[in-house]
Amino acid sequence: MHDSVAVIGLGNMGAGIARTLAQTGRSVLGVDPAPEAAARVDDLLPVVDLDKAVADADVLVLSLPGSEQVEQLVDRLLEAEPGHRLVVDTSTSSPVSTRALEQRLTRHGHSLLDAPVSGGPAGAQSGSLTVFLGGRDDAVAEAEDVLAAIAQRVVHVGGPGAGNVAKLVNNLLCATQLQIAGEALRLAEAADIDPARVVEAVNGASGRSAVTEVNLPRWVLSETFDSGFPLGLMARDVALATETARSLGTPSPLADVVSAAWRDTRDRLGAAEDFNRMAQPERTQNR
Repeated sequence: MHDSVAVIGLGNMGAGIARTLAQTGRSVLGVDPAPEAAARVDDLLPVVDLDKAVADADVLVLSLPGSEQVEQLVDRLLEAEPGHRLVVDTSTSSPVSTRALEQRLTRHGHSLLDAPVSGGPAGAQSGSLTVFLGGRDDAVAEAEDVLAAIAQRVVHVGGPGAGNVAKLVNNLLCATQLQIAGEALRLAEAADIDPARVVEAVNGASGRSAVTEVNLPRWVLSETFDSGFPLGLMARDVALATETARSLGTPSPLADVVSAAWRDTRDRLGAAEDFNRMAQPERTQNR
């Protein structure tokens, strides 16, 4: 078992991951410049600066906004020139960037896994995340105990960058399904039919999905909109999926339309709003 782990980024996801790891008996350090970072981890672990984390922890678990911040972290790590470090990046990042960073780190004796997650803050806090894992087999074996502590399901999709491709595919599908589910709910309302009854019917038929079975009843029809995943991040992920498709020469005409719709909804409602508002019924949109 890796005894020393640093979690870099103590937002909604990183704080939950750090707390889960600390509760397994490991020595865990947190890194986040935000004044409220210590409160997010309830003093279960010390919050330190990045230099101390890189020097003291064998494993660096990243929970950062995106590729730019991950690239900056790798620059700092290479400047510090510590011994071998295992970097487990749970951020959702560009697969192209991930592959380049993995090569850089490997040349300097380190290992990198792209390990974006699904399951939200609740999954992070309970250690029940799903991990889309990309990386070399030796790095996967090295990270096994850390991943087992934070995740209920780990799927090794392929080599470096594959985890981020799989996560972007997942979020593209979820975003598309949520958008069309919202249109379906508004169709039901226009026909003067209770949307909840329509969802109940669909969930026993071929049109059902995780969105209709989970998102609609839990956050949309209940009007709670408190999943913990902001609309701005989903809009970013869908845009990143279309950018990745273009970089690989793969046409994605439907995804391009979906991305534009998410961008417009983000601009209209605000990036901090819950992503499930994409499917909110007409009556709540007009409030």
